[in-house]
Amino acid sequence: MSFEQQYKLYTNFLQVEKGLAPHSVESYSRDVRRFHRYLYAQEINDLNKVTASTVLDYLMHLTESGLSGRSQARALVSVRGFFKFLVLEDLIMRNPCASIEMPRQSRKLPDHLTEEEVERLLAQPTAGSGSPSPLQLRDSAMLETLYATGVRVSELCNIKTADLNLDVGYLIVFGKGRKERVVPLGHMAVEQIQLYLTAGRSEILKDRSSEYLFITSRGGPLTRQAFWKNIRNYARASGIQRPISPHKIRHSFATHLLEHGADLRSVQDLLGHADISTTQIYTHINKALLKEVYDRCHPRA
Repeated sequence: MSFEQQYKLYTNFLQVEKGLAPHSVESYSRDVRRFHRYLYAQEINDLNKVTASTVLDYLMHLTESGLSGRSQARALVSVRGFFKFLVLEDLIMRNPCASIEMPRQSRKLPDHLTEEEVERLLAQPTAGSGSPSPLQLRDSAMLETLYATGVRVSELCNIKTADLNLDVGYLIVFGKGRKERVVPLGHMAVEQIQLYLTAGRSEILKDRSSEYLFITSRGGPLTRQAFWKNIRNYARASGIQRPISPHKIRHSFATHLLEHGADLRSVQDLLGHADISTTQIYTHINKALLKEVYDRCHPRA
């Protein structure tokens, strides 16, 4: 079986059986393609001939190409998963990546906005507007929902009206691997969504219909790229000079919850992290809060 046939089977497995989101499939596929180009350059045309040394040489090649430890780790995960799939399907004899340890990588502290910066950003879509346009109402509701829930931008853009329960104040989110979780909505987000549904969404749709909550004039969901562009424009208009992204607002959501006393396990559930070690990185930016709690609670502090 050719590489192209094996590659097609693998991408179909990621989409259908693992249920990964399109951008995740694209990411894994890109890494496997890059590895295959490396093999082609080394004149290795049979995946059964790939050894652990071949993979280690490839990682060294990535290092020389300037890729960070984080990017190398992701590349190894992708290639390892590809070979694991081929072994399970009896398409090759063994997984040459099985004994290779993940590259060491420093854990970068998540950058986040201050609460004052968040307030300025959230107010921006309708700032100075006596009668907000339907698109301004949509953008305001999206920003409020993003900060109120900490969802990933892909999750935000794919919310459907059926996923909402505004009476109780919660949102059903489908995360990585189509895992479902229930996330509370704060009263400000509920108010903004209700306003958008009442005075904005139908105006955007005109005579069209759509199952998605945050839509374009064509009835489809607003794309991640378009929303990212909107956030940058609103951040610039609100006087925030440093780079900003939807993920930075997700970081802000988690950081502000912890600063106000939320426990790490609850934040893990809200973010949809499978492993609490992913959430623990946020504790590094709360040293002052931990010291305050210690001083207040320890009997001999």
